[in-house]
Amino acid sequence: MNNRISEMVENIKDLLIEWRRDFHTYAEAGWVEFRTASLIASRLSTWGYEVRAGREVMDESTRMGVPGQAYLEEQFDRALQQGADTEWVSQLRFGFTGVVGTLDTGRPGPTIGLRFDMDALDLQESSDDSHFPVKERFTSVNDRMMHACGHDAHMAIGLGIASLLAELKDSLNGKFKLIFQPAEEGVRGAKSMVEAGVVDDVDIFISQHIGLGAELGEFVCSDLGFLATTKLNVSFQGKAAHAGANPEEGKNALLAAATATLNMHAISPHSSGESRINVGVLHAGTGRNIIPNKAELQVETRGATTEINEYMYERMRKIVQAAGDMYEVETHIEEVGAAPTCTPSEHLVAVLRKKAKSVKGIQKITNTFTSGGSEDATYMMSRVKENGGQAAYVVFGTTLSAVHHNEKFDIDEEVIPLAVKTLVHCITQFDTPLVPSNRGE
Repeated sequence: MNNRISEMVENIKDLLIEWRRDFHTYAEAGWVEFRTASLIASRLSTWGYEVRAGREVMDESTRMGVPGQAYLEEQFDRALQQGADTEWVSQLRFGFTGVVGTLDTGRPGPTIGLRFDMDALDLQESSDDSHFPVKERFTSVNDRMMHACGHDAHMAIGLGIASLLAELKDSLNGKFKLIFQPAEEGVRGAKSMVEAGVVDDVDIFISQHIGLGAELGEFVCSDLGFLATTKLNVSFQGKAAHAGANPEEGKNALLAAATATLNMHAISPHSSGESRINVGVLHAGTGRNIIPNKAELQVETRGATTEINEYMYERMRKIVQAAGDMYEVETHIEEVGAAPTCTPSEHLVAVLRKKAKSVKGIQKITNTFTSGGSEDATYMMSRVKENGGQAAYVVFGTTLSAVHHNEKFDIDEEVIPLAVKTLVHCITQFDTPLVPSNRGE
């Protein structure tokens, strides 16, 4: 089987690169992946998958950080102009851009779920001649949207896996559920798919990423130490007044925001593990002779555990309220993203490491690795484990032209077929039961 999988991947290698470059060219940010998701849904359907999309796989009340209606409509119209699949795109309207394809072999076996994120970053891609996508003419045509984290490759990997599974269907058992998730950046999208029940029937769940500092040929399967996080927009509403004639009549929102910012960064670290807070944006004021009546902060908290993140969040909330009281301004906190921590299942991790060793091209198996970031696939991992299943997160290393989230980010495209080959090998050849007997208890 391993040789057959390798041959099949080699046969579609050029197609994998083509898919990746197409997604890169038409990069779409979180909640507006209309063209992207519609093409994925169309291909999955063509290959015989049962495809569910839009509101069928997303809970509206738990989506976070969704753009305004006018922006969603503007991006929807642009997706149509850029070749979105008209049969599927209408189901995705208004930011319901999740897609799930299920392949049922008709034979008993576990339900295996794999998750692939789809969104680009809010970043203007480099136009420098040294940037490989410039040389090969597949830079993003969409202003301030760029695949600078590898999600274009993730989707190509997902489609490659889907095409191989469809071809191998007659020799497989169980069900395969491929989950294409919107809005991973800012940890905004996974929770709504979890709350819609997308992973409730999944016995074995695997999410993956490329890069993250690992080398080409390196396979990382461990607890990556993803930090729990909460993303917040904080607003202060005061009262404007003339700064020279009657400043005492004003309520200074800028000073409230600045006071809150300084004190947030003075929160004591937690003794039980890493804790983080960052105020990344402060907008306030309209003119030098006006007492500022509005201010806005963009804030994030992080913690080595969900409990430590809650510690940071609660102290942040109290500081915002106290700063508002000090300057007699109103405050409002909006949660626009969140993710918990989750450790992988040890048995599944051990099996994946063992299987990856036999894949040609995997040169190094790494058991200890720290990402330093956050990832909302942890919502899916947690739900699967809560239901008695097993979950893991793997990384495929690749040479990078620049760090993640940089305007010159690019990958070695050899990682795409290698990831497809490895994951298909892992999920189609389970020789021992992976789902423990206590599932469902």
